[in-house]
Amino acid sequence: MLSWVNGAPGEQLSVRDRGLAYGDGLFETIAVRGGRIPLLARHVARLGEGCRRLSIPLDLALMEGELQAFAGQLGTGVAKLILTRGEGQRGYAPPQPCQPLRILQAAPLPQYPATHAEQGVRLFPCSTRLAEQPLLAGLKHLNRLEQVLARAEWQDAECAEGLMRDGSGRVIEGVYSNLFLISAGTLVTAELSRCGVAGVMRAEIIEQAQVLGVPIELRDVAFDELLAADEVFLCNSLYGIWPVRALQAQHWPVGTLTRKLQAIVRRLLES
Repeated sequence: MLSWVNGAPGEQLSVRDRGLAYGDGLFETIAVRGGRIPLLARHVARLGEGCRRLSIPLDLALMEGELQAFAGQLGTGVAKLILTRGEGQRGYAPPQPCQPLRILQAAPLPQYPATHAEQGVRLFPCSTRLAEQPLLAGLKHLNRLEQVLARAEWQDAECAEGLMRDGSGRVIEGVYSNLFLISAGTLVTAELSRCGVAGVMRAEIIEQAQVLGVPIELRDVAFDELLAADEVFLCNSLYGIWPVRALQAQHWPVGTLTRKLQAIVRRLLES
């Protein structure tokens, strides 16, 4: 399988890498179709924001060119970018200067059941809660142990995703997706200043909704508000939009706004 390390074919990593020792780094999971990356600008922008906040030096123009070259070789599939702070000695103190490590790995596009997009999915209510850390909120950093624990909570294939809340019970996101609800024609999603991942598809949907003139609110979302919503859907950059049809005893229809946004996103990913 196609794999690059610092821009060249390779699979060897140092045992002193800080990504391994501390999760000191970032990652992007990138859909590639026909050698093209549909959301490339958003991936690069999020990576740049993560590097800024973690003080990891990275030439974004170089990284963007590397991603495009990798996508050209991959053709169609998933490119996973892992960026670490590089090697370091024992201890938490970041090396000065640091030499970031860039890893690109290829995988096939996941084959999700067509019914997920057509009929909607059932959510599993995860008991694992997201810890609040404003310094890391929104970033796709390498420490995903909360998601690992959450995903281990269910094995039932009837549930395609898990719902994650924070320590106060506020609705945040799915285990590997962002969540939107629609109430009285307003599109609502959690604001992510305490925890959660600011997904690139989330950003795209917010922009597309603005173009449509749909009212949008980014704010705290209570669990009871989710249950009372008219429509609910999930999104990420690989599958686009999945309507949510059920959570425990609660059921939702697949609504018109969900379908409209789903069609826009599908065209974006497939064009």
